[in-house]
Amino acid sequence: MTPIDAMAAPPGRGEFTGTLIYTVGEYNMIRYSLAVAAFAMLAGFVYAISTRNDVSPRYRGAGIASALVHAVAFLAYLALSVDWRTSYTLRDGLYVPVETSAFDGGLRYADWSVTVPLLAVELLTVCAVAGKRLFTLRALAIASAFLMIVTGFLGAQVLDAGTRVLWLAVWAAVSTVFFLVLYAVLGKAVLDSVRELPSGTSTTLKRATIMLFSVFGAYPLIYLIQQSVGADSDLVAWAMVTQLGLCAADIVAKVGFGAMIHKVAKMRTAEDVRSGTETHPEEVWISSVKQADAWPPVAAALTGHSAHPEPVRVADGNGHRFR
Repeated sequence: MTPIDAMAAPPGRGEFTGTLIYTVGEYNMIRYSLAVAAFAMLAGFVYAISTRNDVSPRYRGAGIASALVHAVAFLAYLALSVDWRTSYTLRDGLYVPVETSAFDGGLRYADWSVTVPLLAVELLTVCAVAGKRLFTLRALAIASAFLMIVTGFLGAQVLDAGTRVLWLAVWAAVSTVFFLVLYAVLGKAVLDSVRELPSGTSTTLKRATIMLFSVFGAYPLIYLIQQSVGADSDLVAWAMVTQLGLCAADIVAKVGFGAMIHKVAKMRTAEDVRSGTETHPEEVWISSVKQADAWPPVAAALTGHSAHPEPVRVADGNGHRFR
């Protein structure tokens, strides 16, 4: 009997990805997906930092949140890639787990505990809300997003190491409550904003929201895999679906969504400049189309004769209006 044959059968639930034996191709596919996700997050971080001045200060918080999302996610995927590499060794043409190490999928939950609340902040920053209402919505979104992740982590990884269906189901239900609260908070803010924004901007904002909500919905489906599989399931296939699916979802939710929110921020900046309610030192371009000239013009600014625009007025939901 070979050492591989003598290995105990892996559990059917819990974090089973790091307990399995993989062919070279299977192992490399997961390694590749982790590396691609890491590079995508690095690219998203560089993009967010380099384009932060493309938008007015009013919307720059979205770019800061996006940069933080990508930085945290890059570090998490870097750690996951190293973890994957050090948790396996090649033996008899197969990759088998190293006894002194194990792939830690819980790193993803640590990533999401920080990045999901920041994604909510990104979205709210470009919505047409301000003042006390924005503060309240942001606090509710951050709290519900964080609790959604933490409660899911308790069921998937902490209680009985995620191997008991009861805990998986109970904490999935609790997590779903916060999931619905998050959807309600963000959805209401977006719907209210759509009524106030021009059609082009509102369309892009709706598309970004649909993208984010759709990807958020993919995570519970992947979570269900952990509840559904058993020791007689094709665990290697399910492990690959889980890891590749999570990598793809993270790239869309962080990089794709971040790019769309940046576009919304630029569109809102251009609208404010055109209406004379905001200044911007550079021309605003989107998809190689100029949306607004620089304001105030350089020549007027140098002579001291440029006009000062009126402050932007946005309702806070209580009848007050703020810049």
